[in-house]
Amino acid sequence: MCFTRDPSTGENIFYGEYLINAQGEDVVAGIRTPQPMAECRSSEGQVSMEKALPGAYQELLKVRDLLERHYRDMQDIEFTVQANKLYLLQTRSGKRTAAAALRVAIDMAKEGLITQEEAITRVPPASLDQLLHPVLDPKAERVLLTRGLPASPGAATGVIAFSAEDVEDRAAKGEDVILVRIETSPEDVHGMHAARGVLTTRGGMTSHAAVVARGMGRVCVAGAGSIAVNYEAQTMTVDGHTLKAGDWLTLDGGSGAVYKGRVPTIPPTLSGDFATLMGWADDVRRLGVRANAETPEDAETARRFGAEGIGLCRTEHMFFGPDRIGHVRQMIMADNEAARAKAIDALLPFQRGDFSELFRIMAGLPVTIRLLDPPLHEFLPHGEAELQDVAKALGQDVESLRARRSALSEANPMLGHRGCRLGISYPEIYAMQVRAIAEAALDISASAGKAVIPEIMIPLVGTKAELDLVRKACESVIAAVLSERKATLSYKIGTMIELPRAAITADQIAQSADFFSFGTNDLTQTTLGLSRDDAGSFLPEYVEKGLLPQDPFVSIDREGVGAWCAWAWKKAGPQSLT
Repeated sequence: MCFTRDPSTGENIFYGEYLINAQGEDVVAGIRTPQPMAECRSSEGQVSMEKALPGAYQELLKVRDLLERHYRDMQDIEFTVQANKLYLLQTRSGKRTAAAALRVAIDMAKEGLITQEEAITRVPPASLDQLLHPVLDPKAERVLLTRGLPASPGAATGVIAFSAEDVEDRAAKGEDVILVRIETSPEDVHGMHAARGVLTTRGGMTSHAAVVARGMGRVCVAGAGSIAVNYEAQTMTVDGHTLKAGDWLTLDGGSGAVYKGRVPTIPPTLSGDFATLMGWADDVRRLGVRANAETPEDAETARRFGAEGIGLCRTEHMFFGPDRIGHVRQMIMADNEAARAKAIDALLPFQRGDFSELFRIMAGLPVTIRLLDPPLHEFLPHGEAELQDVAKALGQDVESLRARRSALSEANPMLGHRGCRLGISYPEIYAMQVRAIAEAALDISASAGKAVIPEIMIPLVGTKAELDLVRKACESVIAAVLSERKATLSYKIGTMIELPRAAITADQIAQSADFFSFGTNDLTQTTLGLSRDDAGSFLPEYVEKGLLPQDPFVSIDREGVGAWCAWAWKKAGPQSLT
């Protein structure tokens, strides 16, 4: 067998092995060791094909060139030599690593075998993502435990911890740690930040664990439903294997594989070919590209890779930190406006600082900030200790807070008290965020010397009346800030179309919106009647049986969700949409 180029690196060097006086089964069975084809790759005690069968080898070199030029791709060739005569058994496009795919595409374009546009399409986008993260050493032995969903790319190995607190304790001692949870919630975020990777037994590609891990650049495998986690015993069990806290575990976020023990990883290496391909893509693309970013690190990374602004800043992710989550819980659990206002006032400086950093890094590029949109249950105090902390901060008794938590709990939180509904019930929350946005925009416009034009997104709107009410409140806050500062500010207020009703009535909603954005996660959930956190247990079977062409949370359902987007775009008028 041979490859017309090195399938590991993509280098334009003939690559392969041969075996004299043998059948293919000899190699498969491992009875005999194949020899290198090229003399330059042989070592002591080996006889290359180039030396042993020089005539057949030279003929194969000509065939290599002929097949590459005919198929215009790297080939994987099977051949045999009988009585010094070369026979080709088959040829096909060769499998290759992500790095090799990139190099082969670039080299073939430069050689004139393919066009630059073809080179772009030859490299799968997901494989480029692999180049930005560590990967498992392909030569390392491994024991596969199970597979989940590849929720956040890269590879990570570490000792198991079943709580955020344990992760922090171990990480502080210099250990690499993998956080293992049934599912994650906001109070786990500090542990996720300290962990190398996150493994959950529930949730999908857009679950809390997946979204937060991706935002932090942490490896994540979600929805590994075959794993049983026992918090009390501090164990995880799968397929006859039981691992306890402190045992080693390895995650492959690119494939969703979970391995027992410690599998070595290889750090990412970016070549100049990456920049070349991105440059070619920029030359032919028709779309503008913005990033999802909530942290300065994300924003700087996005800017470095050429993002033209931030298309979605999810502010709920800003409240997960241990220095903020308590104030958020107090805000939600407070039974009077004074207590709520106190908690909100404590959050204002945090938010103003958050937005100032994003505006500064983006330096005049558009930044779309979505106002708070959490399913309320994510921020409720869960355990007794958390209830005690909130009760002490609010000066209320634990029993009354327990009753309020029960009253605020929802059977279906994703369709519950969230999005603009939360802002309508508690307008002071959105007022704080809008004030922080306006003040930050004025501060950075003055210090950076470039006008900042914030785009304020109101989430989960289903009716024009909702948008009108919330927009009026936002404009009132901005007017107050401008009056206080004796300043002017250009801004936009728009919404996210993520409900079928919003898509149907997009022409009405467009009358009150400066821009639209499509929230295809929630639009997918409400169109298909699927929970993104629970569907992972059966969606793979649907794809496998051809009931769905692909996971609709990974690639948009064009006939259903895509049709809603097209309908809204047509009804609202293209000029009103960004």
